[in-house]
Amino acid sequence: MLVITWIGLPYTERMGQFSFNWTQEAGGAGHRERRYYTVRELAQGVQAVLGGHFTDIWLLGEISGAKVSTNGHFYFTLKDESAQIQCVCYKMTARYLKFKPQDGFAVLARGRVDFYDARGQVQYIVEALELQGAGALQVAFEQMKRKLEAEGLFSSSRKRPLPPLPERIGIVTSPTGAVINDMLQILERRCPGRHVRLYPTPVQGEGAADQISRGIDYFSESAWAEVIIIARGGGSLEDLWAFNEERVARAISRSSIPVVSAVGHETDFSIADFVADLRAPTPSAAAEIIIASRATLLDRLGATESKLRQCSRLNLALLARRLHSVEMDSTRLNRMIGRRMQIVDDLDYRLRDQIRVAIERRKRSLEGCRTRVQRKDVRLQLAEIRRRLEAASARMRQCAKSALTSARGELAPLEAHLAQLSPLKILDRGYAIVQRENKVVKSPADAPQNSELHVRLAQGEIEVKVISN
Repeated sequence: MLVITWIGLPYTERMGQFSFNWTQEAGGAGHRERRYYTVRELAQGVQAVLGGHFTDIWLLGEISGAKVSTNGHFYFTLKDESAQIQCVCYKMTARYLKFKPQDGFAVLARGRVDFYDARGQVQYIVEALELQGAGALQVAFEQMKRKLEAEGLFSSSRKRPLPPLPERIGIVTSPTGAVINDMLQILERRCPGRHVRLYPTPVQGEGAADQISRGIDYFSESAWAEVIIIARGGGSLEDLWAFNEERVARAISRSSIPVVSAVGHETDFSIADFVADLRAPTPSAAAEIIIASRATLLDRLGATESKLRQCSRLNLALLARRLHSVEMDSTRLNRMIGRRMQIVDDLDYRLRDQIRVAIERRKRSLEGCRTRVQRKDVRLQLAEIRRRLEAASARMRQCAKSALTSARGELAPLEAHLAQLSPLKILDRGYAIVQRENKVVKSPADAPQNSELHVRLAQGEIEVKVISN
């Protein structure tokens, strides 16, 4: 094992790594006691020193070698004219950056120094980035605009038309200030009786983008409003920045209801303007656009009515001219009508005859089909089979009866002869059958003295014992 004595912790600026002065001490008398470290222990010690001295610090430098991993982490080098250090900005932090790291950007980075023990190098964990120099927010604006445009969120094909005269209007803006008051006054003046629902939200500062997104999602999911207006008065690019946030653009794009963006003055443009279904120059203009005034509606109706009257007069004049241009006397017209009616009658008679012939043909065909079906009726076939079975059964019973009678005639004399030969008849004449142990006794030798015998008589059976032999 390598013995390392931790003498100091100088920092090599250019390489971004720590170097350690170490001595390998030999054992023996007069030498200090050796201190053993594992690589893991040394790495933890370095990390403890760095974490205790370099937390929440700011670095000023230029970004180089910026790249993003598949999991969303940003890796880049922050350098100046004489030194550099490896940096990492994790996904959860990068999502809240106003711009994405790119090569050549001069930035002010806030974060902490960390020791990445898997590679044995020092790295700077970035927790916030501020673009230095003029146009920092404009750069972030252009980055976001290019990203969303590449995804098709600005495409005109996804723009939806606004309802011509909405009854329910959802507004996402601040409940205080002149914007909401001006919009309500215009809506009431142009077409009173509309139902307006306000989702109060801050329109600038920290958390404003989240509140605006939730307001859009609320109206989209509830499906109450027919059109949504997101509005804010004029201001600087920084004041309007909440409407340039990606989460607001995503909320507009997924809304199931058309969205009107009314942010700032006519010369102000935001990301929300490009994603929305319609961009209004000002909040007041948005109120005028979505609701036509009563006078305007009446003017439109009057103009439409005048056009309808003119078209009706023109059509009537054309029809009258065509009627007068037809020079035909009533006799000729009646003759032509009569001939046409006669043709219609002939066709009617012919059609009736053809229908009658077709019906008769169909009736005959149907009757033939009914006859064939009846012949193949299963019930009739079963009845015929049943009749045949009953006849066959009757014949078999008759044959069996005749055979039985004949057999009985032949059996009677045999029974009489057998009865004459039966030993039971002999018993009736006074004879008996003597058995000992189920064997017939034929001689005195078969029945010794004191043996028990079984005697069968004509009218019963008895048990006897031999007294003498």
